[in-house]
Parts: sequence; structure tokens; C-alpha cells
Amino acid sequence: MNTWLPLSVLLSSLLPGLIIFLLAEEQRRTRTVLNLLAAVTKLLLTAVMAWGVFQGRQYETRLPFFPKADLVLRADSFSLLFITLSAVLWFVTTIYAVGYLEGTDHRSRFFGFFSLCVASTMGIALAGNLLTFFLFYEMLTLSTYPLVIHRGTPEALRAGNVYLRYTLSGATLLLAGVVLLYSLTGSVEFTERGALGAVASHRTELVVAFVLLIAGLGVKTALVPLHGWLPVAMVAPAPVSALLHAVAVVKAGAFGITRIIYDVYGVYLVHDLGVMQPLAIVAAITILYGSVRALQQGDLKKRLAYSTVSQVAYIVLGVSLFGTVSTIGGLVHLVHQGVMKITLFFCAGNFAEELHVHRVSELRGVGRRMPLTTGAFTIAALGMIGIPPIAGFISKWYLGIGALEAHQPWMVVVLLTSSLLNAGYFLPIVYSAWFQAPREEWKPSTRGWEIGLLLLLPTVATAVLSLAAGLFAGAELSPLGWTRLITEREFRP
Repeated sequence: MNTWLPLSVLLSSLLPGLIIFLLAEEQRRTRTVLNLLAAVTKLLLTAVMAWGVFQGRQYETRLPFFPKADLVLRADSFSLLFITLSAVLWFVTTIYAVGYLEGTDHRSRFFGFFSLCVASTMGIALAGNLLTFFLFYEMLTLSTYPLVIHRGTPEALRAGNVYLRYTLSGATLLLAGVVLLYSLTGSVEFTERGALGAVASHRTELVVAFVLLIAGLGVKTALVPLHGWLPVAMVAPAPVSALLHAVAVVKAGAFGITRIIYDVYGVYLVHDLGVMQPLAIVAAITILYGSVRALQQGDLKKRLAYSTVSQVAYIVLGVSLFGTVSTIGGLVHLVHQGVMKITLFFCAGNFAEELHVHRVSELRGVGRRMPLTTGAFTIAALGMIGIPPIAGFISKWYLGIGALEAHQPWMVVVLLTSSLLNAGYFLPIVYSAWFQAPREEWKPSTRGWEIGLLLLLPTVATAVLSLAAGLFAGAELSPLGWTRLITEREFRP
């Protein structure tokens, strides 16, 4: 069990995805059952593994690949944070996608790549060395590209080309960094205090490798100026946008940056090399730039996209400050932002699907026509601003305290400014949705609910999770409680 459980978690989405490719379009029930069965299986396996890791058990699968370079899948407390987020959000996104894509073409292709995307994310989370991480990281690029271009329109194809140009360029930089480190060490296993102690005297090579690795990972993380693909990719269907922003791509980049700092270099070596402060400055610039650009967007999904550019940089900011509290804030935001952002994209998808609304100016009075969806949007938007007791407040509180602990008070100014900008691009939507008169052409739904239950229930569920993560942040197995466990076991400077 200890040896095969990580591989089982990976295969629980990989094998169903390969089978789904073979299903005919009309095999709707078989495809749906297979999707949901795979998602539930992954949830159960993840729960078993998380409980074992919580109790101190070790889980590792090691497969021969190259001489002195195995493929390693290993579960630790940090990987379980990302795995649990992905498993939970994959389950709700699967339900949402089944409803959203009802009656459309190429569903077997979509759900096949959808499952491969999640398998790639699991491989990234479970990677026990840099080689394994790189292979699954690039598998993620290849599996998400067909999802971005799924609609096959000229606009979608252009977006896919932009996505590939950015991500493959990032892959080249990442590979160069990986090769440089392997040339210095021969192998780079992820360890709790870093794997480069024996070559710490090679300062120039280590700094160059760090810059290459962070630049390569910064593409998927959407750090400025490597963010240009993300707003363009909003032509994809709502479930894909949710997956890109909340679960897979941008989170894989942020997760990778954290691995590089803590488990490849070690936080003390990174601090000694003098590269943490520049990374924190890049994160701060990204936070403010993304917020300002979001304020300028009239298209709802593009506004949410630039919000993601800003919000994911909070994670990078937290882990690039030299302190335990800021690390907790950054890591817990990986979960909190995911749950809140997937709620917002579900809501955007519901507005578009039911009312054909895509622009912010078209949302006036939508709260009276779709109160549950608008209520979910309101909870997630207030959380993004940092209003208590929603999850986003917890993240920003720890980041602010962590900035003071690290003697970086200017970071608090960045966080407060960003929160004000968040309010500037979210509160007008909330006000217009609830307090302005609805459009006359909107007719009440005849189905008994404002939109189909397969679209409504995941939206409401993730909004409730956003609220619960804040209300019950003190619980031992809450995202915040688990993040504290990570810092105690693995990431304490």
C-alpha cells in the first residue's frame, strides 16, 4: 500500500482518460459514470493517503527511468495540500463540465484531455525529484492545449498558439535550469532542507540555474512579464478556465516555485544567494499590475483572468519572504484562491450559459434573476478582496503579519493597495447585480431552478467551501491547519 498508493492516485485519472478517448459521442451515460467514478476514486485514495501522512506514514513509488535518475512519486504534507485541492476541485468541475457541455460536440475528446490534465497535475504534486517534476510539468502543457482550443474557432486557435509559444518557451528555460543543476549534482531529489548543500560553493551556477527555473515556472504562474497567455486563453469553455486558474496550470507553476525554494535549494541557501528579495519584488509588481489591469477589463472572464495574475502572485510573495508566517500565508492562499476563483468562473459560466451575459456592464440586476449564482459570486468576490470571515481574509492576514515579521513593511502597503484595487473591480459588479433593475428581456426560468442543477450545485458548493475555510480556519485539518503542519514538518526556516 505504501509503495503503490501514489501511483494509484495518478492512475485514477490517467486510465479513465485513456478509456474515455475511445468512447463514441453518443455514449453519454458511460462517459459520465466513468468520469464521476474516477473523480470519487481519486477523492477516496487521496483521503487515505492524507490521513496516513497526517499520522506520519511514508508513501513512495520509485520506477527506473534513466541510470541514476528514477521516476519518483512521493507523498508528503506539501504534496497532499495540492493533491487534495486538485481532487476536490476536479470532482466539482467534472459535475459542472458534464452539465455545461451537454449537447455539444467532441465531449469524449474534451473529457479525455480533461482527465490527462488532472493526471499531469497529480504527477507534478507527487514528484519526488526534479526530473519527474519536469516530465509531468510538460505533460500538463500538452494536455491543456487541446482544452484551450476545444471550440475550434479562429479565436480559440490563436489563443492556443499564444499559449504554446509561452509555455514551450518556459519549458526551454526550465529544462536549461534542470540540466544545469543535474550537471552540478548528478541527481536532484526533493528533500526537506534542500538538495544542493554539497555544491553551495558554485554560487554563480546556482544563481543562473535559479533564474532559469523561476523564469520557466513563472510562465505558468503568470508572473509579469510572462503572463500574456492567461487572459488570451479565456476563449476556452468555462470549465477549462476554471481548471486553468484554480486547479492545474497556474497552481502548478506556484507549486513548482515553492518546491524549488524549499526542497531543491533550501530556504537558507536561496536567502544566502540573494535571490529571494528580487523574486518578492517581481511578485509585488505582478500583484499590483494584475489588479490594475483587472480594473480596466469590461469582459467578465478577462477581468477574472487578470485577477488571477494578481492573486497567484500572493503565493509567490509569501514563499519568497524569509519567514514562517508569510510561508503559511502563501501556501494557504494556494488553496483559498483556488476555491474562490473556481467559484467565480463557475458563476461567469452560469451567467453566459443562462443569460448570454459576458460583459460586466450586462450584469445589472442579475441577482434578482439568478440569486444563488450571484450569491456565490458575491461570497467569492468578497473573499478575494479580503473581507472576513471568508477564506481570502485568512491568507491576506498571514501574508501581512509575515511581511512585518520579515521586516518588509512595504509589502503590507502592496497588499493593502491590491485589496483596494480588488474592491474597485469586484464591488461595482456586486452592487450592480443586487441593487440595479434587471434587464427587461430576462424571463424567469421555467425549470424550477435559475439554471440546471449540474451547473448550480458545484457553484454553490465551492462558495460554501470558501466561507467554511475562513469560518473554520482554526480546525486542525482545515487548509490553514494543514499548512501549519507543512511548515512544522518541512518548511520551517
